Amino acid sequence: MLRSVSTSEAPAMPQNTIQFQRGMSLSTFIETYGTEEACEAALLRARWPNGFVCPQCGHREHSSFVVDGRRYWQCARCREQTTLRSGTLFHATRLPLTKWFQAIYLVT
Repeated sequence: MLRSVSTSEAPAMPQNTIQFQRGMSLSTFIETYGTEEACEAALLRARWPNGFVCPQCGHREHSSFVVDGRRYWQCARCREQTTLRSGTLFHATRLPLTKWFQAIYLVT
């Protein structure tokens, strides 16, 4: 025999803490990361928060130059050349950083 259960007797469903955590609104996200330049600046701060560090030898002195619109950093010690994206999740992609940042925002 089926018994009806009132809502006061039903066990409460646990709340998903990830889903309800405080975060950035979509409009704030777009204001903050809506341009390629803003995304590059954020990636630069995340990758080298205390200034450039050569990924090859760890040296800090460097020069930089731009070729075809892409900025390169060259280590003064070992002459290793690197870009902001090299060695990161964005290394071989042709997608703009704005698309990547949007995807990461939506997933997280």
